[in-house]
Amino acid sequence: LVYLVVKLLYFMVTGVYSFSVSNGIEKEKTIMDHEIQKLHDQVNQAIIRCRRVYSVWAKKNKVSYNRMLVLYTIREYGSCTQKQVCDSYMLPRQTVNHVITEMRKEGILAVSEEMSRGKEKALVLTESGEEYSERLLHSLSLMEERAAAQLGAERIRMMTELFMEYDRVLEDALEEEE
Repeated sequence: LVYLVVKLLYFMVTGVYSFSVSNGIEKEKTIMDHEIQKLHDQVNQAIIRCRRVYSVWAKKNKVSYNRMLVLYTIREYGSCTQKQVCDSYMLPRQTVNHVITEMRKEGILAVSEEMSRGKEKALVLTESGEEYSERLLHSLSLMEERAAAQLGAERIRMMTELFMEYDRVLEDALEEEE
């Protein structure tokens, strides 16, 4: 995955794609549309497979993928708004509203008036929600730690930086199109 992102970013910056020919001599050529599309497809497939792992984890732990995302967001930021979850994960407002309403009814989430701003209600874990989240996300953290141990912190950092750059470049390209 890191290799694919590096190759794709290199092409995006230089317009040149390196490849080896059968005699081992390194040559450069401007990449054809078909080849760059293959790289994009491979990056997208890697992202989809990574998200699938989290979806499978959620299913094994008898929690919806979207509920896991709400808990994950609160773990990361300490609180969240419905809009924050929608924007972060590109989920429909109705979907997130349903999950949040369900979690509030179960006593897992509550609205924090002091953290809320205007119409956007800040959601926090209740005491029982903190226990629930900690118990549930502990398993997820262990899975992530096992993966991190295999890749190493430096490769994860590099992959993250490359994905952030890839995202920025894609957003720039989208704005140019408009």
